[in-house]
Amino acid sequence: MTTILALSLALYAHPGQDSAWPDALPPQFATPIEETAEEHDLRMAWWREARFGMFIHWGLYAIPSGHWNGRRTGGAEWILNTAKIHPDAYMPLQQQFNPVDFDATQWAMIARNAGMRYMVITSKHHDGFCLWPSAFTEFDVEGTPFKRDIMGELSEACRNEGIVFCMYHSIMDWTHPDYLPRRAWDDRPTDDADFERYVGYMRNQLGELVENYGPGVLWFDGEWEGTWTHEHGQAMYDHVRTLDPKIIVNNRVDTGRTGMAGLTRAGGYRGDFGTPEQQIPATGMPPGVDWETCMTMNRSWGYQSFDTAFKSTEDLVRKLVDIASKGGNFLLNVGPDARGRFPQESIDRLAGMGDWMQVNGRSIHGTHGTCFPDLDWGRCTRRTLPNGNERLYLHVFDRPADGELVLEGLMNQPLDGGAYLLANPGAGALDLRRDGASLVVSLPEQLDDPMDTVVTLDIVGPAVVVREPSISPAPGSIFVDRIRVSLDTPSRDVQLRYTTDGTEPTMASPRYVDPIELRDSSTVMARCFLGDRPVSSTSRAEFRKVVPRPAVQTLSQRPGLNVQVYLGDFDALPDFNTLKPDSETSTERVDLSAQPRPERFALRLTGFIDAPETGVYTFHLDSDDGSRMLIGNTTVVDNDGLHSALEKSGTIALASGLHPITIEYFEKTGQDDLELEWSGPGVERAVVPKARLMR
Repeated sequence: MTTILALSLALYAHPGQDSAWPDALPPQFATPIEETAEEHDLRMAWWREARFGMFIHWGLYAIPSGHWNGRRTGGAEWILNTAKIHPDAYMPLQQQFNPVDFDATQWAMIARNAGMRYMVITSKHHDGFCLWPSAFTEFDVEGTPFKRDIMGELSEACRNEGIVFCMYHSIMDWTHPDYLPRRAWDDRPTDDADFERYVGYMRNQLGELVENYGPGVLWFDGEWEGTWTHEHGQAMYDHVRTLDPKIIVNNRVDTGRTGMAGLTRAGGYRGDFGTPEQQIPATGMPPGVDWETCMTMNRSWGYQSFDTAFKSTEDLVRKLVDIASKGGNFLLNVGPDARGRFPQESIDRLAGMGDWMQVNGRSIHGTHGTCFPDLDWGRCTRRTLPNGNERLYLHVFDRPADGELVLEGLMNQPLDGGAYLLANPGAGALDLRRDGASLVVSLPEQLDDPMDTVVTLDIVGPAVVVREPSISPAPGSIFVDRIRVSLDTPSRDVQLRYTTDGTEPTMASPRYVDPIELRDSSTVMARCFLGDRPVSSTSRAEFRKVVPRPAVQTLSQRPGLNVQVYLGDFDALPDFNTLKPDSETSTERVDLSAQPRPERFALRLTGFIDAPETGVYTFHLDSDDGSRMLIGNTTVVDNDGLHSALEKSGTIALASGLHPITIEYFEKTGQDDLELEWSGPGVERAVVPKARLMR
């Protein structure tokens, strides 16, 4: 990994080495999609090392600053949409754009001094205005009183300050004559609009950006409207990677993002990293899953003069640490004003984060996620040392009352003098002791930094932490006749012992070797042992034997499902029993073939599903927006609410034969999606086939 990182960082020259983008590229391959795992790691290495970047939302929307026609409308960068502004009334803002205080070097220095390693700025947001002189539109910075090439100045300043310059680019474009769909209040004729011509326009502009500015990342957004398809996303990703094989592209280029949670669904969707928005995943991701949380300092992405609800410096530092401890990157936003100035509140917080990073940056840059499942006093990041040992950075948010950091299940031996304060190593080594399966670090009476005092702990070899065993299938599973339960633990140096009657496992309990077969409802408890002592907490899972729902008889059967269609503006699934359908039809399978229009409607699909064998079935319902699946009157999957494409699942025991099924769905605006998959006895997970649906 060290070699890969060194090669990757060499692609982005540091001041004093080479101020221009070098011509050297990672090893080439036939097409960007066919890169090897090593080539992929080489391409991603600088980004994984960086951990901390600056997001900048800036454009014409900084001028109204959340106001329109003398009133506060809010919306920031979404003001055209929020205030329902016609494009003809919005585009004159171009002649008011004159950010005389814009200083690219100052922006880059603020990012560098904050400990940030890359910068992502909006080359074009949803309003369509371009912050660079584009040969393919007049709605750009060249047509403003300012005229200067903002992207050119900022990319050069970033290179001079050792910051990797990156660009955000919107797929959605509210003012371009060929972009579809239009806003409801946009009455421009659509007869001559051609979405595929707009896609060509995008390709041309992205060619300009890659060729002229060499961004390290292209950060797409605005992919959720129905005109942008999975096929468009695949093709655009491939196009960009062909323009520059070393470039990194986020998952919003395609349609596989799971709402604001931001990770990529299975199914061949393009994108090099997930993009959680305004949230941090509760747990870390599996190895190989790259992700980046983007977040505002206050409430708005773009500048709004009245938005002063800024997060504290302590909160932002701890969020950075939390994200790094889970193996992710933190992209923290700044919204400059119309004159090109960062808000003073943003400058102050970035300076405070920079002070902390100046001392503790080694615990963030180039680190891996934690090896501990949970630490009630803080977080942990870690680094592999050249000799194969590991350095743990213990981030203390809240000093335990007894002054002891308990590292439960850490099996490694500490190196001599291996624990010390990162900010003050000269204060000497901290006391260490063993307490059963835990290593305990004793803290000084006073911590240097109440935001986060970092303790460095060097250990022999890679970290080995014994965690409570995993139990599968998932706790709470149901079964009809029998079920096989498996136990597992990441550590191979321990024994697994278990019980099936809900009692605590001891050394006298059975040792786990093969899957456990249960024929009655049981509570499985499992724990790890080393020698004759327990070295983990106890896992617990209940498994319930159930009677399958009986099948029903029907007088006649026809293929497909009945569909009732409802027109309306819904924010959640309505009570369909109180509504009269606007029309009725049928469909062969669970999909949107019966949708009456692109937006603002609901569907109710009813009929029967044919279970081929008696047993437990799992149903996976994927929708955008909300949906629900019922068998008889039992809700199996509830996926209600306004959201992007999102999958939820549920289980039910069914006897062989027909069962009444209802699928409820509503679509408000944007992209639409509805799909039902199942798995069960003799059925590998797949879309429910039309041959199994009756009416």
